[in-house]
Amino acid sequence: MDIKMDSKDEHIRSYVVNEDVDVLPMSQLDPTGVLVKPKWRGTSQDKMDMEVLGRHQVLRRNFRFLSMLGFGSTLICTWEILLSYIGFISTDGGTANLFWGYLVVLVGVWMTYASLSEMASMAPTAGGQYHWVSEFAPPRYQKFLSYIVGWICMTGWQAGLLSVGFLVGTIIQGLIVLNDPTYTFERWHGTLLVWAVTSFCVIFNTFLAKRLPAIEGVVLTIHVMGLFAIIVPLWVLSPRATSKDALLTFTNEGGWPSTGLSAMIGLLTPMGSLLGFDCAVHMSEEVEDAGRTLPRSIMWSVYLNGSMGFIMAITMCYCLGDVAEVLKTPTGYPFIQVFFNATKSLAATNVMVTIIIITITACCVSEVATCSRQLWSFARDKGVPFSDWLAYVSPTLHIPLRAIMVSLCVTCMISLINIGSTSALNAIVSLGVVALLSSYYITIACLVWRRIYGDPLPPRRWSLGKYGLAVNIASLVFITPILFFAFWPIAIPVVPSSMNWAVLMYGAVIIWSLVYYAIWGKKSYVGPVTVVKRDL
Repeated sequence: MDIKMDSKDEHIRSYVVNEDVDVLPMSQLDPTGVLVKPKWRGTSQDKMDMEVLGRHQVLRRNFRFLSMLGFGSTLICTWEILLSYIGFISTDGGTANLFWGYLVVLVGVWMTYASLSEMASMAPTAGGQYHWVSEFAPPRYQKFLSYIVGWICMTGWQAGLLSVGFLVGTIIQGLIVLNDPTYTFERWHGTLLVWAVTSFCVIFNTFLAKRLPAIEGVVLTIHVMGLFAIIVPLWVLSPRATSKDALLTFTNEGGWPSTGLSAMIGLLTPMGSLLGFDCAVHMSEEVEDAGRTLPRSIMWSVYLNGSMGFIMAITMCYCLGDVAEVLKTPTGYPFIQVFFNATKSLAATNVMVTIIIITITACCVSEVATCSRQLWSFARDKGVPFSDWLAYVSPTLHIPLRAIMVSLCVTCMISLINIGSTSALNAIVSLGVVALLSSYYITIACLVWRRIYGDPLPPRRWSLGKYGLAVNIASLVFITPILFFAFWPIAIPVVPSSMNWAVLMYGAVIIWSLVYYAIWGKKSYVGPVTVVKRDL
């Protein structure tokens, strides 16, 4: 084998050329000098996209449409998450709000992710939102806004990973309480379970990374079939509410001045169950024919999960039972009590809850992949401390190994908060929702500016056509009130234990990112637009 030198790129000192591999263009090389095997380089369009975006192909392109559909659908876990958060909307708005609010949110979510999908087709990069802001924002603000969105989006996904691990851990605790009433629900038990679940998912994302696309197809099957395994017993065995009570009676158990205000706060439940379809974007450099596959997989994930979530929403509207009783369940999760009330069987309830534990654990596996790629991409552009170290890609596994391990450490450290204060950890969960929503808002707002005042948009293979601007503006109108009420507590009067501290944490993230930008980031951060070559 020969050692070749490339003088065109300072980052590439040398690379090895095997006898059966031709000399590759810059985009097909790892900055550390590691070749990506030909079968993992994607299509000719992928290679062109990487050249245009000024990126190196360092990750394997082993995801296709079906595996990405599985990845997006199982990460969002709409019907499972909806069940987990059912206590919130039962307090604010009731089952009528679950039904009508879900429909409203589903329409708004479609517009939001349609806007993001179009941008994904223009620039299929793991950076996602912060890259698009860098390209589409007014030139004067491109670098700064891109940097802030990078921090916000990174925070949202790291918080999302923690919230999913916490959800799995505490659902397991709830199932233990159901089977053993003498069990004491200790917070530190939940923290240890978070560690165990996240560690399993990290191991899966390292040693079984090549198998992830195949596993996503299997989990997608469980995700779909599991829905029917749960709703059929509920419809057959549960006492049923009247249509008037289920669909037309809004409630206000949170003590708010009006039922309308209570219903707006309750929309956080359907929103939380439909948030995060941009996960596919952050895997874009591992997707074959990404410019076409990404937007299709995102939108089909919205259709599939949205439909399944709506089926579960209708089921819970009619089969929830006595709201006051299920909210007081010692398991901590009303849906577990609903299952038991319907089946009158510990065995049946255990099986039904286990299905949810499996699918949400699979969600956690995908969360690790997504948040590590987001962190790695931002580090690649020197947006975080220790960027050079975090941007490392394993030359044998072809995954951002250090970013994965840092994500594990962040989750384990922050989960310690649960030992002292559950409310503080719940605020971190809310922080994930707020952070992702605000990243969408800024990104789509920049796209609207570009459509109205800027240069023509880049070519794309998935387009909203003449309706693009209207859809973009409508999505901003939708996100605005949802984002506002996401900072509100569930009920009043508010005490420290019931306060939604997400507003404080969100402010702390913004302040920290501004301080870091002023001292280091302004000099070190490389806005993605500076390496984009749209004239190719």
